[in-house]
Amino acid sequence: MPTGHVTALLEHIAMASRSKPLSSSVVEKFLIAATGLVLVLYLVLHLAGNLLLFLGPERFNGYAHALVSNPLVVPAEIGLLAIFLVHVYKTVVMWWRNRAARPLGYYRTEWAGGPSRKSWASTTMIYTGALTAVFVVLHVRSFKYGTYYPAAGSDVRDLYRLVIEFFQSPVNVIFYEACLVFLGFHLWHGFASAFESLGADRPGFAPRLLLASKLVAIVIAGGFLTIPLWVYFFGGAV
Repeated sequence: MPTGHVTALLEHIAMASRSKPLSSSVVEKFLIAATGLVLVLYLVLHLAGNLLLFLGPERFNGYAHALVSNPLVVPAEIGLLAIFLVHVYKTVVMWWRNRAARPLGYYRTEWAGGPSRKSWASTTMIYTGALTAVFVVLHVRSFKYGTYYPAAGSDVRDLYRLVIEFFQSPVNVIFYEACLVFLGFHLWHGFASAFESLGADRPGFAPRLLLASKLVAIVIAGGFLTIPLWVYFFGGAV
């Protein structure tokens, strides 16, 4: 084979090997963004269901029973768990790789042609995410697998009673409030960052997306924050 062809072939292989990490990084960013947005959608739906607490035990327990008795709930939970694990795993892998390569992670990038997005929320994404992941596990353990109280006169679980009893403890309330604040900070930057990873990085669109990200964080975290406080200070009265 002529020397020129060998040189060209070696250059092609070198370029392909250099582009592979880039392609892998792009795929990982896409997976993190897509799974993150699905989890945000779930949080919205979960919040809407939890706010039924304010309407009393009958409405809330009826909603909870309709969920667990639905034959699709198990595959939905498995799918949601898979999405959650992919989001956590890919985020940790990318954070570790970026940390090894340079001190700045993917979440500290800037909008093209726009102002710096560096903030407390952006620089602590990995930590607020880790705390939120631990919180989710403890939350599921406390409620999904918590004490089973049968509702009076029916075979429906009295989940309302469990929630009221749980948040009568000031320790539980303080712990939940702190975790929900961390969740809010994670969403504060994460929602906009997800859209950026999906290609919504046009400078003119950035300010509105950043505002939307903050509103999403306030609405979701704020909505969940009201429940423990309402139960603790007002006893869940309706």
